[in-house]
Amino acid sequence: MKAPEKYYDFDKDISGCGIFGVASTERNLISGDMPIAAMACMHDRGNGLGGGFAAYGIYPEHADEYAFHIMCDDKAGVDASEEILRNYCIVHQYEPIPTRKTLAITNAPIVNRYFVTPNNDQNEFSHLGEEDYIVAVVMKINTSVSGAFVFSSGKNMGAFKGVGFPEDIAEFFRLDEYKAYIWTGHNRFPTNTPGWWAGAHPFTILNWSIVHNGEISSYGINRRYLCEHDYLCALMTDTEVVAYELDLFIRKHGLSWEMAAKIFAPPFWDEIERMDKDDKELYTALRTTYGPAMLNGPFAILVADNNRLMGLNDRIKLRPLLVAEKDDMVFMSSEESSIREVCPELDKVWMPKAGEPVIVDIKG
Repeated sequence: MKAPEKYYDFDKDISGCGIFGVASTERNLISGDMPIAAMACMHDRGNGLGGGFAAYGIYPEHADEYAFHIMCDDKAGVDASEEILRNYCIVHQYEPIPTRKTLAITNAPIVNRYFVTPNNDQNEFSHLGEEDYIVAVVMKINTSVSGAFVFSSGKNMGAFKGVGFPEDIAEFFRLDEYKAYIWTGHNRFPTNTPGWWAGAHPFTILNWSIVHNGEISSYGINRRYLCEHDYLCALMTDTEVVAYELDLFIRKHGLSWEMAAKIFAPPFWDEIERMDKDDKELYTALRTTYGPAMLNGPFAILVADNNRLMGLNDRIKLRPLLVAEKDDMVFMSSEESSIREVCPELDKVWMPKAGEPVIVDIKG
């Protein structure tokens, strides 16, 4: 599970990522069999170097606690990460994440989960609000403990990921035994990094999760921008910046999801010049203020938190994204075939416009 020392020095295995998401607007629980089958349908979009899922609504008995999923190389990593966690948080429950032996997964790290809340002890994070406090604890573990990474830290949700095809990862983590009202899935790995466990999709922070098909060529400037706001990128992949930017824009800066989407994929300057006065001022201000956070490169992303699912393409739609509806379920995927595999009869199917977000609100 250790990060490659020269993560930039490897032979690329170019293939097209696959992403899938499904949400019940009525918060009805969906069996993990559905996203597993949808991702298996897109098997050929992957190369076996990575897969993963995010699921919302899976820990209702711990809904007020943060579910830390931590992967470690060895017992030393477990001990060091637990020491930090217990120094800064109250651990209400600890357990190994349930797994099963599979032929495909042979190099798995130690994976544990902890249900925690911040403690009241005085420390260097005590001045922070609760959510900023949790983010700081995640950053501390990820940057100070060798071979240990927090790969999920939200409430009533969890990420499950690793090296392998998505169906292999699902088998390993026993995801067929889970039910959730939002699922997202991902096939393959970031284009510019080799396959390793912590570098797989989804990427998360607090309740945010992100899966991504494409390449974010602005990773360098995005990463430097985030460092100025106390987000430390430790997973060596382009997609990690999107999760942290979402948290910064929406939770900390109070922007709407629509505005966050327009920072990721803003109108071109010539389009802004043709807008009416109010829109011209708005988008000029967004591009001026958040220029270093803009995402360059081809991408299709699925973003989720406990109450929403969003799909977004880059400004010229260089990666596929399709949306479909059936009753209270909304699907988003790289391919229509994966949706038809799990729901053959659909009420509506369409492809979003470039740079225009599709946002699904979950009732309740």
